Amino acid sequence: MNTIIKVMTMQAWENAKEKGVIIEPSLQEEGFIHCSFLNQSLQVAHKHFAAEQSIVFLTIDPDRVQAEIKYELAANGEHYPHIYGVIHTNAITNVHTLTRHKDGTFTLPAELI
Repeated sequence: MNTIIKVMTMQAWENAKEKGVIIEPSLQEEGFIHCSFLNQSLQVAHKHFAAEQSIVFLTIDPDRVQAEIKYELAANGEHYPHIYGVIHTNAITNVHTLTRHKDGTFTLPAELI
């Protein structure tokens, strides 16, 4: 299976580290936390985080996730990983910081290419 990525703001990641878990409004509203595969992550960043100066891509080890992971079809015709519960920070194997360029775009860090 492809690498699972959670895209979030740096501030949200700092908050999650303090709590030991990632909890997002979508968990309450939709029942799951949105994630993506690496090849989808830049699209997610540009669509949902374009106004942010600094975001992080969190690499998730699915074997460390205690909640159910479902790979579900989205409106754009692609499958995305959805995590049906909190994500404990010990499931995060790498943190990659992305900085927004002047033109509003992000690029993948060299270590992810």
